[in-house]
Amino acid sequence: MAGHSQFKNIMHRKGAQDAKRAKQFGKIIRELTVATRSGLPEANSNPRLRAAIVAAREVNMPKDTIERAIKKASGGAGGDDYVEMRYEGYGPAGVAVIVEALTDNRNRTASEVRAAFSKSGGSMGETNSVSFMFRRLGVITYPVSAASEDDMLEAAIEAGAENVVSTDAGHEITCEVESFFAVKDGLEARFGEAESGKLDWRPENTVTLDEEKARSLFKFLDVLEDNDDVQNVYANFDLPDDLAEKLSA
Repeated sequence: MAGHSQFKNIMHRKGAQDAKRAKQFGKIIRELTVATRSGLPEANSNPRLRAAIVAAREVNMPKDTIERAIKKASGGAGGDDYVEMRYEGYGPAGVAVIVEALTDNRNRTASEVRAAFSKSGGSMGETNSVSFMFRRLGVITYPVSAASEDDMLEAAIEAGAENVVSTDAGHEITCEVESFFAVKDGLEARFGEAESGKLDWRPENTVTLDEEKARSLFKFLDVLEDNDDVQNVYANFDLPDDLAEKLSA
């Protein structure tokens, strides 16, 4: 139950994303809409909706805003209709990138994402052109204060988790997608609500970047994340600790 932590990379990207929290509301409402329509409008019986509500709480979306989005989506006909799309390719420095989108216009979104790849010096490929370099995992995080390293490890093993990494930044628990809610429920029964919980693409190997390449990559990732249709962006980069701290300053 040990492994390399990518907290430093994740936390750098989180800083940029926090600055765009207002835009995130729109993205999460899309996910709430699609999740509600994918099953019952009830979190306990709709795992995707349950995960979307957790994501909404992470960005402090008001409860009434969440409820309105679910109610609107469950109202039947009318409203926006979104299609899930996944784009893959290589960005600056040969970094593999996965882009998840929810769009009401496939041609527009594909064109905009392809243009972003092209302008960065990268190239968009076919579906599965880079996803084989990643693993789809459930990821649950807790603050350091939630439990000791040993207690978290013990609880994670009992709940069926695959891996635990505890650092000064907190506890990160990973598990198979199929076990995600069972592991999350088991941990929350013992330690209370998780800081975050989501399905994630994690790289099997990474490309270590210098400062110039990192700045170029982050500029590209920012363009993607600024797109209203783009929900999530994943990339297989790694940064030396000192560079991660410098870019986060």
